[in-house]
Amino acid sequence: LLLLPHFQLRHSNLTGTSVRRERLYKCLDCGKGFKSSSHLIRHQCVHTGERLYKCLDCGKSFTQYSNLTNHQRVHIRERPCKCLDCGKGFKRHSHLINHQRVHTGERPCICLDCGKGFKRHSHLILHQRVHTGERPYKCLDCGKGFTQHSKRALWKEMV
Repeated sequence: LLLLPHFQLRHSNLTGTSVRRERLYKCLDCGKGFKSSSHLIRHQCVHTGERLYKCLDCGKSFTQYSNLTNHQRVHIRERPCKCLDCGKGFKRHSHLINHQRVHTGERPCICLDCGKGFKRHSHLILHQRVHTGERPYKCLDCGKGFTQHSKRALWKEMV
């Protein structure tokens, strides 16, 4: 009930329908709109190629501060996301989520053709080539097609 006055004040107009903050800050290069000037400034790096945030350890630069802080974990070997089951550490939360499927057995990526489940979306994509017949990696010598780059590399070693 305490949120109702806030909602009415900030998120609805007089007719009771919700409103969104207008995107008043427009990019002069592409016309894309932003709700704040800071978001516009960050976006403009896309057009200028400017990278404002530089790693002092290796010199690599980034357009966003958050990308720099994630990168810096490479140098200090920080792995703040810990698995509660086995203690293994990860640099990113998304990597921890993927790892936890080892313990739970969860296979959330389901093939719509046959119902087979996969722990990773990339594995599902590879599997779907069984159904589509797609073989995007071709041997330049003989034209034989492969579902994975690594399979083509093995073929090249044998030939």
